[in-house]
Amino acid sequence: MQGIVYLVGAGPGDPGLITVKGQACIEQAEVVIYDYLASAHLLKHASKDAELIYVGKKGGDHTLSQEGINALIVAKAREGKVVTRLKGGDPFIFGRGGEEAQALIEAGLPFEIVPGVTSAIAAPAYAGIPLTHRQFTSTVAFITGHEDPTKTASNIDWRALAQGIGTLVFFMGVKNLPHIVAQLIQNGMPPDKPVALIRWGTTPRQQAVTGTLDDIVERVNQAGLKAPAIIVVGDVVDLRTQMQWFEKRPLMGKRIVVTRAREQASDLVDRLTALGAECLEFPTIKIAPPEDWTPLDRALDNLGAYDWLVFTSVNGVDFFFQRLFAHDRDVRALGHLKTGAIGPATAARLAAFGLKSDILPANYRAEGVVAAFQDEDLTGRRVLLPRALEARSVLPVELTRRGATVDEIAVYHTRPVAQNREALLQLLENGDVDLVTFTSSSTVKNFKALIPENRCRELLQDVILASIGPITSRTAADLGFEVAFTADTYTIPGLCQAIIEYYQDDKDF
Repeated sequence: MQGIVYLVGAGPGDPGLITVKGQACIEQAEVVIYDYLASAHLLKHASKDAELIYVGKKGGDHTLSQEGINALIVAKAREGKVVTRLKGGDPFIFGRGGEEAQALIEAGLPFEIVPGVTSAIAAPAYAGIPLTHRQFTSTVAFITGHEDPTKTASNIDWRALAQGIGTLVFFMGVKNLPHIVAQLIQNGMPPDKPVALIRWGTTPRQQAVTGTLDDIVERVNQAGLKAPAIIVVGDVVDLRTQMQWFEKRPLMGKRIVVTRAREQASDLVDRLTALGAECLEFPTIKIAPPEDWTPLDRALDNLGAYDWLVFTSVNGVDFFFQRLFAHDRDVRALGHLKTGAIGPATAARLAAFGLKSDILPANYRAEGVVAAFQDEDLTGRRVLLPRALEARSVLPVELTRRGATVDEIAVYHTRPVAQNREALLQLLENGDVDLVTFTSSSTVKNFKALIPENRCRELLQDVILASIGPITSRTAADLGFEVAFTADTYTIPGLCQAIIEYYQDDKDF
């Protein structure tokens, strides 16, 4: 078999800017060869069986030379593999994708080019700088700020750039900024020409420094701005004062640890990311099926005996229906039952299977479910309660006291996860974490287990702890954690709103 290589532009950093075709290439790849500037989040689209190979280049520290990368791509394709070469930005704009394509041509191997959103366009756009504007300029040029050091002479026409192009965008030019500034001024560009440098454009770490040619070097040095960054020179830079949007998001630049199970984390991560946060995913728990399905199987065989089916989590809904379908049955088997859900997310998941919840509590915890049953006569009623093995006893105890017969069945349980523990501790040691989110008592308990007891206070002294609800907060307090705030609404949207309000209050203060 002969392999094929997809040279894919990963975009500038925001994983949402990958093209549809680029994502498809990652999903179908047997080998993914990726760069330093390609977002790690994109690798989640790769098959669990795919071979992931890092060949990044950072500040002169090259994992492989370009020749080595070319040889690696060719070798993997010759093995008959589908290879996706994932490159930051666009592969053909200062990405050396042309050299990799030539290596494949020489080897007689098929390839396709999948363009990506180049940082030259995306970083200024996220900084509120349009590269063209009919009131300012109709021309734009992309220039390397770091020419090949082996060349005997520069092939950049500085006079043409300084006098003939409206907007200049330099790649990889932070180290050479003084040289770039000097060349532009010497070749006729006014010293008061606006300039912007944008570091880590399109990511929560985005940082922009603006000035003019005659003071930008000093401003960049004062800000301590380093590579990777894009340099934009031109009158359009002044539009940033009107159009700046990305950096105004309420959680911009905050580094937030998400401890939720990886299978459930996407909603929280997506919401926080949209608000400007950089999410650090360190799941402390894993959701697992019960070791023995027998109790649920018996209940499923006897569904006609039940009057109520009550769910206290999305996981409970998922595992219940997974087993129902495994018995070759569907939602019609539940047609005679009344249903209850602990909150809107659980009700929405239940609705996805075709069932509307008959009760929905005002407070999304067990006590709220009990209160929601206040107008229901439970005397002699049978309630099926599929939920977590570790769930609190409040609900079955109170429903039983109301006269119901409750069959509480564990349909899943949580397991501790210690993966990447050292990476988490390193971030805490470096002071690179602003906030940690807890979405259940299990996440708190297992987070506590990851932190050395004798270093807990030291590592968390400047870290904000946020909780989804009072039960989780109580667990945290029992373990010696100081929770800064608890969400008023015990949902993921409620937790995100509480985080926003916390930082807004902090700014107001």
